[in-house]
Amino acid sequence: MILRIFAAALLLAISAAANARNIVLSNDDGLNSNVHALYHALKERGHDVIVSVPCRNQSGMGAAMKFVRPLGPLDTDCLNGAAKAGDPGAGPMTLEGFGTDFYYAAGTPVMAMLYGVDVIAANRWGKAPDLVLSGINEGRNVGAIVLASGTVSNAQIAMTRGIPAIAFSAGRNTAHHGQLNSSNSTAAANLAADLITMLDDHAKGDAALLPAGLGLNVNFPDDVTDAKWMLTQIGTYSEVAPRFVADIGAAVAAEPRVSKMIGDTQLPPLPGLMIELPRFHPSAMQMHDEAVVSQHHITVSPMQIGYGHSGTEGKSWVADLLEQHVGKPGSE
Repeated sequence: MILRIFAAALLLAISAAANARNIVLSNDDGLNSNVHALYHALKERGHDVIVSVPCRNQSGMGAAMKFVRPLGPLDTDCLNGAAKAGDPGAGPMTLEGFGTDFYYAAGTPVMAMLYGVDVIAANRWGKAPDLVLSGINEGRNVGAIVLASGTVSNAQIAMTRGIPAIAFSAGRNTAHHGQLNSSNSTAAANLAADLITMLDDHAKGDAALLPAGLGLNVNFPDDVTDAKWMLTQIGTYSEVAPRFVADIGAAVAAEPRVSKMIGDTQLPPLPGLMIELPRFHPSAMQMHDEAVVSQHHITVSPMQIGYGHSGTEGKSWVADLLEQHVGKPGSE
């Protein structure tokens, strides 16, 4: 009996090792409960994980990059004390217990992700990671907001490197400022890690987890209990929308949900970009896209790289346009 138990345990260990992946985990929020929970969920499944996140919250920065600007010592502490003022502009987190696998960069989300890929992963594995994960974001990235999302941009930039990538986002109930252990974060993180297991089983062996040029945008509902996985597409329904206002202080004061989101900060009566939270429910037409997250579904939307249109109808339309007005495409 003891030998059978030992043999079974050995087979499980071999299986776990065979399916272990090298993963760079980033986000646009900095060190928070969601990234902490996802790291542990992935480690529990045997993966080797590098966490590389922005020093402080960088939501809405999209694919912004600060080229040829050295990252000097920090002038303020990082979020949740990941690193302190005076620490280097990028490096291992100096928060006790977070130095081995956890790194930060005082830059945009994409810069933090690339720090993990180009520097930390290269030093540890001598090659690119098997997978880049971005998130889990504090707030869903559905609809047009994906264009401004650092969470989604991390995945997009990784895809341009030929690295399989997934963006994860959840409800704002996963945001726990100053707390790195939340049951909401853990529940979403376990489902995210389950998806990696599904992909690994589907890939069979050491094959890439996703086809070349394909990424995923995954969004979790507020309550993930018994939530169903569903194939969707990035559509027109957005839970967050940008709106420029002449008096951002008054606009925030008039919208308690936004005031609570940013921490009840008193803003001056100056122009700025407002976060608009729609009060309407998805229309019947929108229920074919990621809006179904409002119906207790986990939405899984395929992404292509950048803005290239992969459909044959779009290519045919442009070809007809050019042929009618400037001659056959490609001809002189």
